[in-house]
Amino acid sequence: MSTFKSNDSKKEEYRKYLERAGVMDALTKLLVSLYEESEKPNDALEYIRKNLGDLAENNLEVITLKKELDNAKTKIAELQEKLAKYEQNEMNN
Repeated sequence: MSTFKSNDSKKEEYRKYLERAGVMDALTKLLVSLYEESEKPNDALEYIRKNLGDLAENNLEVITLKKELDNAKTKIAELQEKLAKYEQNEMNN
């Protein structure tokens, strides 16, 4: 009976891991999109492969864009600081 509990515990830990990693959400969205397709694809597995890859690519693109945005915000802050110093110097002269 302890083996039964151990297996349930391992399954629960794995399920929580998949939820934290966003796997469950991604699969749910993918299956919902397949369900909502007006014309069901002949090869559902190929549909899943293609669209799951698209989700991963979109996620990588979002990560890249967030990094670019952070870099741009940093650069803007630096330039605003330089501009403020320049304007202060102009006012003093």
